Amino acid sequence: MFIQTESTPNPATLKFLPGQEVLGLGTADFPNADAAASSPLAKRVFQVAGVTGVFLGSDFITVTKADDVEWQHVKPEILGAIMEHFQSGAAVMEGEAVADHAAHDGPDSEIVGQIKELLDSRVRPAVAQDGGDITFHGFERGVVYLHMKGACAGCPSSTLTLKMGIENLLRHYIPEVTEVRPVAV
Repeated sequence: MFIQTESTPNPATLKFLPGQEVLGLGTADFPNADAAASSPLAKRVFQVAGVTGVFLGSDFITVTKADDVEWQHVKPEILGAIMEHFQSGAAVMEGEAVADHAAHDGPDSEIVGQIKELLDSRVRPAVAQDGGDITFHGFERGVVYLHMKGACAGCPSSTLTLKMGIENLLRHYIPEVTEVRPVAV
């Protein structure tokens, strides 16, 4: 098994590409080891000292390290953990995965549907290229609330991505949108 790595805009995060499916649909974000109980893969990666976050995408694993740890020290161990997991045949996730797309009823349901469609078709694929994900969290009084995951969480350029990229895109197509703000979950 050959695992490729790619840098991301977040210097504390690397994207690992095992050359096979990780999660068929959706994503899974584990901001700490305690949150990784449902993922044998994430649990194994968190066993590497210095790992502070694991994010699973369709065909990639994004790993975030502590600021005081150098990639040259942890990258070989992370590669080993990922390789061991896939060679073991163990499941990536245990139990049922929860979908991020909750239904939204109410007066803004049509606008929310448009927001989600633009995020899914234009924003999320681009962000996945950088090892992250952005999910819809809410819409209230013209403000779209988004949750940044994986490489996007804590990335120095995430504010610029939100304001200059996503906010401008949404405001262009949906006049009711006035602002985009990040949320921490």
